Amino acid sequence: MCTRVLWPDANGAVIVGRNMDFHMDLLTNLWKMPRGIQRADGVNGKLSWKSKYGSVIATAFDLIATDGMNEAGFAGHILWLAESDYGKPDESDVQLSQSVWLQYYLDNFATVAEAVEWTNSTDVRVSQLFDPTGHLVPTLHLALNDATGDSAIIEYVGGKAQVYHSRDYKVMTNSPTYDKQLELAKEITGLGGDKPLPGSTLASDRFARASYYVEHQVQPKTQLQAMAAMFSIIRNAAQPFRTPEPGKPDASQTIWQVVADLTNKRYAFESTTRPNIVWVDFEKLSFAEGTEELKLDLVGKLALEGGLSGDVSHKFHNPGELGLEFSRVGREALEFVAKKQDEFEEMAKVFKKLGLGKAAS
Repeated sequence: MCTRVLWPDANGAVIVGRNMDFHMDLLTNLWKMPRGIQRADGVNGKLSWKSKYGSVIATAFDLIATDGMNEAGFAGHILWLAESDYGKPDESDVQLSQSVWLQYYLDNFATVAEAVEWTNSTDVRVSQLFDPTGHLVPTLHLALNDATGDSAIIEYVGGKAQVYHSRDYKVMTNSPTYDKQLELAKEITGLGGDKPLPGSTLASDRFARASYYVEHQVQPKTQLQAMAAMFSIIRNAAQPFRTPEPGKPDASQTIWQVVADLTNKRYAFESTTRPNIVWVDFEKLSFAEGTEELKLDLVGKLALEGGLSGDVSHKFHNPGELGLEFSRVGREALEFVAKKQDEFEEMAKVFKKLGLGKAAS
């Protein structure tokens, strides 16, 4: 479904790229989130916070942050992982809904080390969102990186967080789990083994390709060269347009990709269906507490001709009370359904017994 690549360049800048693959348009827009926003965990309200850092995020349906960077140069990326197992958290556990999982980290941390320490010390659990139709239940893992070049991958296996923390962990794709990805990559020529560089759309093959190219990249001399190189690597690991493969959400076509300079605070976005690259320079935005939540309308304005292109730092706008309310109510609806997933599962079993399985799904 996705690939994420981290690359410290020769000039001391840290560049990160990721692509988003999905079987449908996620209606992704960019949002500017200021400091000082009050949020809750989306589960039982035991964890609440006020954002310490402002951020720019890429959303799905204007509801959930799927990617983003904060003003400290700390970035996070949610990717699909079919093997994710969040378990059944106890009421006493510290929990975060998937709907605010990434946003919590962007709101609260400046470095990967801080984020890892909090994750381990709190033993935080993730509450999975739920699709009552049975079409798609998100199984996700989270990649984190910062302006020092540090990196971590957080996956949930057996209900517990598995944290892989090292500056050497520069690439993440989808299945299998990260420990197995690392072992498979060692079999490839140039990465420790003797197998040829693979070219399929399998997540493990895309992991190997991205790992190979990031390790064999010519060091750039400018920010332009660095971001161009990262786009080149991330495109090589992208998923081409094709007939969807049934039952493989991690093998869907790439719909957009981003490249971020964590050092110089530039966040660039490229759609694969409307090929104009746009970018946001953080120094041109105000993240001060009390400033507005602003939206950059990519869905409506990222057109091939006459649309947004280049520097769009000043193109964000206030979505109005209705737009903000839509996002708030939408997240609450997702979280409400997730809390009722046991009831929905029981209903599905009843429908199946009555021979209504197809109608229920």
